[in-house]
Amino acid sequence: MLLYGNAVVGQSGGPTAAINATLSGVIRGALSAKDDGIIGTLFGMRNGIEGLLSEELVDLFHIFDTEEKLTTLEATPAAALGSCRKRLKAPSIDADAYEKLFDIFRRYNIRYFFYIGGNDSMDTVLKLSEYSSELDWEMRFIGVPKTIDNDLAATDHTPGFGSAAKFVATTMKEILRDVSVYKIPAVTIVEVMGRDAGWLTASAALPALSGDAPDLIYLPERSFSPEEFIEDIKEIQKTKPAVLVAVSEGIRDENGRYVGEGTDSRAVDAFGHKALSGAGRVLEALVKEKIGCKVRSVELNLPQRCASHIASLTDIGESVMIGGAAVKAALVGSTGVMMTFERENSPEYSVRIATADINGIANEIRRVPEEYINDRGNGITEAGIAYLAPLILGELSPIYENGMPRHIVI
Repeated sequence: MLLYGNAVVGQSGGPTAAINATLSGVIRGALSAKDDGIIGTLFGMRNGIEGLLSEELVDLFHIFDTEEKLTTLEATPAAALGSCRKRLKAPSIDADAYEKLFDIFRRYNIRYFFYIGGNDSMDTVLKLSEYSSELDWEMRFIGVPKTIDNDLAATDHTPGFGSAAKFVATTMKEILRDVSVYKIPAVTIVEVMGRDAGWLTASAALPALSGDAPDLIYLPERSFSPEEFIEDIKEIQKTKPAVLVAVSEGIRDENGRYVGEGTDSRAVDAFGHKALSGAGRVLEALVKEKIGCKVRSVELNLPQRCASHIASLTDIGESVMIGGAAVKAALVGSTGVMMTFERENSPEYSVRIATADINGIANEIRRVPEEYINDRGNGITEAGIAYLAPLILGELSPIYENGMPRHIVI
């Protein structure tokens, strides 16, 4: 049954180079529904659920009134609506927040709720959907995936990951050229984002498609042994002086302790996750102590998620597509679901968009499978590279002003 009224969309969690492309897809889908007389206004919540609670809403139909603005949005990194790290507590703990949110939904005649985000954002969609089932205000709640970590369950990959992977792979290839110019023994350690899943670090292996690649790659899916790490480096140094290593920020020892945890193991972030202070720096000190050669660590940091100048065209196109599909799914009655990609079995890479019950997705982590990691745990297999390779294909052609890409700011 169609619901007639308004819609609201928000962005949450860490931004990416593609999250605005997904927002564009939602806007495009809602505009089509507006033409059909179903959705009157699409509101954007400033800073996710926090902005919704304070009624910081903007009229996205009014802002994005031309095709040029939408295409510029698709090439703009980060979250144009702003983001947040707020996680709703259970209704039994914070009933006031739910009462306030549904009061806002009624007053603004909001019938469709779209939330673009990762694991913690899907938890918000789950809680709101479950809470609404007991009310007399009918709504549809749709989670739209986003994360460079690629760790959401039930989907082949997540929007934002392909562009981040393309940046990591390209940067590793460029660093490889740089560190190979000298004959003196040296180790370069590149730390890549990824707390619990090593998908992004695995993408460091992609330069192997067109030549050489990093010598060693370590993911959090395998226990990290400092002793084996030093052995691996010494073995490579028997045949080449420059060793390039990619490590995930989330590598852990056999006891489950993060290598980059630092001295204060009690420090946590806004979601209660362990605060990490740098696995690369810890390993740099270890190499200096155990081997004594020249060594440096590089932390790729924020450019992994905001480097839209090297975004994957495949990623951006799929992000727009899944945003539009979210609106279509809501219109035909879907609620309490997350949009997903399913890779089709065909010679050429292609995906179809489906939905999955968000109850089996929220708070779950999809890790790199064993068959993508070599036996030693220090590299990626051909199967892993074959999975990753299509996701970074294609380049955008952004509009430039004064020699720099044009961005749109709400």
